Amino acid sequence: MKRPEKEQLVAELKTKISGANTLYYTDFTGLNVKRMTELRRRFRRAGVEYVVIKNTLALKAVNEAGMTGVKLKGPTGVVVAKDGIVAAKLLHAFRKENEQRPTVKGGVYEGAPVDEALVTRLASLPTRDEALSQLLGAMNSVLAMFALALEGRKTQLEAAAPPQSA
Repeated sequence: MKRPEKEQLVAELKTKISGANTLYYTDFTGLNVKRMTELRRRFRRAGVEYVVIKNTLALKAVNEAGMTGVKLKGPTGVVVAKDGIVAAKLLHAFRKENEQRPTVKGGVYEGAPVDEALVTRLASLPTRDEALSQLLGAMNSVLAMFALALEGRKTQLEAAAPPQSA
């Protein structure tokens, strides 16, 4: 690959990284082409990108995007996502189905470094949409209980009121 092509790849990856708040570095050793294609397809459906690029070029793009302290060895695939929890869930589910491959080398989630254990914990969290629906469900049950309490109070007041003569 010639220098201008390498510079273009770095610039494209830097642009993708700048628009994301999560990067997970994976080692895809042991995955065949069919499995890699399936992984990329799942990520793409969720708006997550999976980029396989030489470590030197990946490091250059990551450092230019302002994320420092990253060290990469061996074959590396970079998961680039705006929603790190969705990406972690997809990665975790795929790993369960494929003998724990790809392995997670580390990454960055909202500016903080993460390891494989933290990515697994992030996968167990609800997504933004799931959390919002849980919150709305809780608020709805509180409002329903409040309405029932008001109805009960109304019934008590009606029962305690003296009968009216006509």
